[in-house]
Amino acid sequence: MFSLSDEVLKGKNILDCPAGACSITAIGNQKGLDITACDIAYYHSVRELEHKGIEDINHAMFQMEKVKEKYKWSFFKTIEGLRKHRKSALHNCVADMVTHPERYIPVTLPSMPFKDNEFDILLSAHFLFMYADRLDYDFHLSTIKEMLRVTKEEIRIFPIVDLEGNRYEHLDRLYTFLHERGCSVEEKVVRYEFQENANTMLVIKKNKPI
Repeated sequence: MFSLSDEVLKGKNILDCPAGACSITAIGNQKGLDITACDIAYYHSVRELEHKGIEDINHAMFQMEKVKEKYKWSFFKTIEGLRKHRKSALHNCVADMVTHPERYIPVTLPSMPFKDNEFDILLSAHFLFMYADRLDYDFHLSTIKEMLRVTKEEIRIFPIVDLEGNRYEHLDRLYTFLHERGCSVEEKVVRYEFQENANTMLVIKKNKPI
């Protein structure tokens, strides 16, 4: 979903924000990458997170049966395939949190407890833009400002649509803000598409310190 390879990420200091109970940090660090995860969920204990993760997966799969025609199944194939994938991600995340708790930082966005330009690349999936019905424009703007503060080079956000598959209505306002801050902005189509129309990411590159 981010159109990145291990080779591109080697030697980079990477932040996954918000990361949730996913495995990008666990798998990435196994490959020798330097990834930190942050999420509000990390205020809970590992076991609480695991229990809540299993509950969320079961609930999501039950709901998915009702709307599965709105999704593309070329990658996961079936709902059971999706369930296994998410349980595997949760397992990898929990195991890595037990072994390397320092990689998992609790945050309450839009604030983050990191230094200016601490990370080379920030990756953000399935949060901003998707929940436009409950997170207003000011929250999006404040969060992106904070992402810019802690990131030295580049931010990638996936996807750029809401839960209904509609392009985030305030993207053009955000683009104006970003251009005024000296950033370049690009929408890139990626090969990954599960939700209909959710196959585009936003790439923000900092061309000067902010």
